[in-house]
Amino acid sequence: RAQELGCNKIALGHHYSDVIETILMGMMYGAQVQTMMPKLHSKNFKGMELIRPMYLIHEEDIIAWAEKFNLKFLQCACRFTEESEARGEIEHTSKRAETKMLIKKLREINPKVEQNIFKSVENVNLKTIIAYTDWDESKKSFLDFYKEQE
Repeated sequence: RAQELGCNKIALGHHYSDVIETILMGMMYGAQVQTMMPKLHSKNFKGMELIRPMYLIHEEDIIAWAEKFNLKFLQCACRFTEESEARGEIEHTSKRAETKMLIKKLREINPKVEQNIFKSVENVNLKTIIAYTDWDESKKSFLDFYKEQE
């Protein structure tokens, strides 16, 4: 529908807190290090980009702004949330809610924990990574380059 209207971008509402939670959930539950990108080319719709204009805005700031202007936001419309609600599960049982609570506890110990989690996917040193997937989706191992480092 967006393309029919002459649009080439779809803006999503993910914010900084979503990014941090996603990084941590990927590590804890998906055994992977990855992040939610601020913009990407759509795989389903040629010529469309997905953008996240609130990528660096903290959830608390968005909530405060919404309260100031008496705004209400729609709940997450992702498939996981819809399936959870259909099963009658409450929000507090989700992995995202658990992760949000964990980050809150970690912030008490280290006030910079969110910044550090975010920076961890920016400050990647491939020389210290056991394996990774390259842009062409091929798997690379440290052993592929080990001999070259002698």
